[in-house]
Amino acid sequence: MARPQSPDYDKRREAIVSAAAGLFARRGFTGASISDLAAAGGSSKSLIYHYFPSKDDILYEVMAAHLDALVDAAYDAMQAGGARERLHALTLAFMRLYVGAEDSHKVLLNELDNLPAERRAEVVGKQRRIISVVETLIRELRPELNPKTLPVAMLFFGMINWTHTWFRPGGNVSAEALADMTVELMLGGLGGVQAS
Repeated sequence: MARPQSPDYDKRREAIVSAAAGLFARRGFTGASISDLAAAGGSSKSLIYHYFPSKDDILYEVMAAHLDALVDAAYDAMQAGGARERLHALTLAFMRLYVGAEDSHKVLLNELDNLPAERRAEVVGKQRRIISVVETLIRELRPELNPKTLPVAMLFFGMINWTHTWFRPGGNVSAEALADMTVELMLGGLGGVQAS
């Protein structure tokens, strides 16, 4: 008979993933060992291996958990009103997810090549689903851009994906205001950005 799962299994697993995200963001995947992770999380190597068979599995989980939240937010945003409202809802949802997930986001942006090929393909598939949602919105908003929707979508992500390097909650601009500015800039260029 299989051993029953601990009632706090998910909580412990999430704690390992969170500690790993911070460690991998600071040191890089190759610069951090399981021993380092155990020390950072106040646990033991054997406990980590109880939850994850390998360091690669932990890296994948850091990326997958972050991307799953983004995919869910993208699909939820598509339930809003018109295309402009959906783009705004998506942008705001992403900005809110980026706040507090800086480590996971940094790992996603910088460590993809350290995943085994099959796992890397899964992560890229999740990224493509998100990109596809934005492409759909661009096609609705500007049908004449149809052959260029992918580059425009990637420019959109270029605006928001690096906010983790400079955005500070509680600063002069809120996540909501930043989402507003992003959508205004995306749809109207600099002329569309409101001064206040």
